[in-house]
Amino acid sequence: MSAITRISTMRIALSYAPELSFLVLLRILIGRYRSDIIDSKSRVKPILSSNLQSNYDFVIIGGGSAGSVLANRLSENKNWSILLLEAGLDEPDLSDVPAMFPILQLTPMDWQFKTNSSDNYCKAMNGHRCNWPRGKVLGGSSVLNAMLYVRGNKKDYDAWEEMGNPGWNYENVLPYFKKSENMTIKEYRHSPYHNTSGPLTVENFKYYSSVTQTLIKAGKEMGYKVVDINGPSQTGFTFSHGTLRNGLRCSTAKAFLRPAAQRKNLHISTLSMVEKILIHDDGKSKTAYGVQFRIGSKRRIVKANREVILSAGAIQSPHILMLSGIGPKDHLNELNIPLVQDAPGVGKNLQDHVAIGGMNYLVTRPANDIDIGSFTFNLPKTITAEALRQFAMNSSGVLYSTTVAEGMAFINTKYANKSEDYPDIQLFLSSVSDNTDGGLFGKRDCNIRDEFYARMYENILYMDSYTIMPLLLRPRSRGYIKLKSSNPDDHPIIVPNYFDDPHDLKVLAEGAMFVHNMINTPTMKQLKARPNPNKIAECSSFEYLSTDYWYCFARYYTLTIYHPCGTCKMGPSSDKMAVVDARLRVYGIDRLRVIDASIMPQISSGNTNAPTIMIAEKAADMIKEDWKI
Repeated sequence: MSAITRISTMRIALSYAPELSFLVLLRILIGRYRSDIIDSKSRVKPILSSNLQSNYDFVIIGGGSAGSVLANRLSENKNWSILLLEAGLDEPDLSDVPAMFPILQLTPMDWQFKTNSSDNYCKAMNGHRCNWPRGKVLGGSSVLNAMLYVRGNKKDYDAWEEMGNPGWNYENVLPYFKKSENMTIKEYRHSPYHNTSGPLTVENFKYYSSVTQTLIKAGKEMGYKVVDINGPSQTGFTFSHGTLRNGLRCSTAKAFLRPAAQRKNLHISTLSMVEKILIHDDGKSKTAYGVQFRIGSKRRIVKANREVILSAGAIQSPHILMLSGIGPKDHLNELNIPLVQDAPGVGKNLQDHVAIGGMNYLVTRPANDIDIGSFTFNLPKTITAEALRQFAMNSSGVLYSTTVAEGMAFINTKYANKSEDYPDIQLFLSSVSDNTDGGLFGKRDCNIRDEFYARMYENILYMDSYTIMPLLLRPRSRGYIKLKSSNPDDHPIIVPNYFDDPHDLKVLAEGAMFVHNMINTPTMKQLKARPNPNKIAECSSFEYLSTDYWYCFARYYTLTIYHPCGTCKMGPSSDKMAVVDARLRVYGIDRLRVIDASIMPQISSGNTNAPTIMIAEKAADMIKEDWKI
């Protein structure tokens, strides 16, 4: 270990104590001054284990972005009984604070998944393994995410229908995006693309750093307009829209579960670890009839009178299916799991939005910017006692920022057809950089190696910087998820296969070059924007800024955007890799559906939380139709 690495590692370790003190103080101030965050009257009160019924009409596995919606919508029917099983607890107070979202990763609210080691990606990470955070909490990943509200592109959903999934084109899904939405951004409230009466509040973030405004101005100088990316056209720049209520996180637990939690026909059981779905096979048909789960060390079985609904997410829905004997025959045989249904597509078709991280650019603060904490997110200058006071006493300030994506853009590379409004790269405009957070958040959350961080950022520590992350909207590469063992507590094997298709690297490199070229706009020249002078040593054999250089950069600083999907693919019966039909019913198993991001046949062009909520909204209506309610 080099001297600079030792110094960097020691500095970061010593900073954990002040970080913890800050969080404790913030929690105290919330308890004293922010009763709106505590929200003790409407918080979910989980049912005691002793009060669980032996059977319910519907048993929902997973209380995340999809499961929360389903619990609300199905319990609207007072004649139905609903049980929602969630492995985690209720969302904590700190999760409401937008700027605090990075610290929620690698906590008990996070399943803390990691990808398998690879020599083709995640090479700057410990063990060449990327962290894949997933929410283990009521509200699921809508509690851990950056709160970005992005629906995707119209063509995504038209393509889903063209793949053999009737009813999933854009015209049919738009009403379900609107059904959940309460749009509060003034200029969009009367748009035909938006709604103002849904439970999920959508707002602009309450705080934006000055540099974000500058970056959006630079985007206009690059020829792009400022648009409603969830409206008639996706191509362009925008200040990010967030799932927020009065500036605070609006998770699906807050939007959907809290209003429904008092209903007598809805039971919510937390700390409930599902082990498998129970299937009855009478030789003629196979029917899901219940769920086996644990609360602590006590194993329970609950029966479903009508349906079992699996909403555990793109990693754990296939995981639970395989543990239940539904999956690729050869794989289940290897692990001595009794085969219930040979379903070769379970765990396959894994997709994620992969990005290039670490693209930070140094800037010189404008002379007229007198508030030193507002230009960029700079840890020692921004997270101060005054920031705490503003948040606790005035409901204002930098803690209302999402930092990593205060703005965003959808742009076209040379591989996109610009006339189609189908951009192939999304940009996150970030006021924080690896050097300005001191290694506390980005390094830890991304599993970056100590020596890599030290070489890249230690000598520019806390210098004003911004970061723009280019991400690939429609990857051609496909990964997979497999069981590590038949033990439900063992995390599955996750192989994303980033860049398995070389076209993905080509598009991503073009996105990186666009980001670099932004420094040549008049606006960014005024800030003297310049790239990090430190280069990735392992990429030094390639000409700087060449396509090969960006390929190398991407393979080292590989960044997940936390959008795994596709592992229980929706498709027609003629598609042998399809797991569910267009009504999300599992092929070969009666009374079992999968309803979450895993059913996406192809990833949506943008952040996946809003589409997951839409899927659950649409599925809830399908269930009501199928049971003639």
